[in-house]
Amino acid sequence: MLQKKICMVGAFATGKTSLVAKFVYSIFSEKYQTTVGVKIDKKIVKVNQQELSLILWDLYGEDEFQKLRTSYLRGSSGYLLVVDGTRKITLEKAVELQQRVEDNLGKVPFILVLNKWDLQDEWELDSAKIETIEKKGWTVIKASAKTGLNVEEIFDMLAKKIIEG
Repeated sequence: MLQKKICMVGAFATGKTSLVAKFVYSIFSEKYQTTVGVKIDKKIVKVNQQELSLILWDLYGEDEFQKLRTSYLRGSSGYLLVVDGTRKITLEKAVELQQRVEDNLGKVPFILVLNKWDLQDEWELDSAKIETIEKKGWTVIKASAKTGLNVEEIFDMLAKKIIEG
């Protein structure tokens, strides 16, 4: 069976851990848990009738005090760039992180996840900025770890992008 490493990348408190927990264990917790270093989970998915083992590396959120450890990225086949839609600054951080990840890994498949869609009333992201990012050719998907909206889909889509090159 093929195994592929996927990293969860983004600012702190964007919902990376919650997305993984919803995808792997079908659970969501309101309690915020800071990831220290990296947390690794695994889930088997099917892509074009082929089983694929996803090794999910949930990296701690980056802020001014912690810089992304590029050694954690090594060997990744793809990544999810996670943004908290209720905090505009996390989109700016994601754009910056994407460049750093690409500098380290080269061009590998990724998806920009606009998380916390369940909090749409508190959304700070403007559609013009999102359209600019989509025009770069990025795949952008709105999701909610809380409700499960598009959670399976983002991991399945990334797995498919990885397999199909």
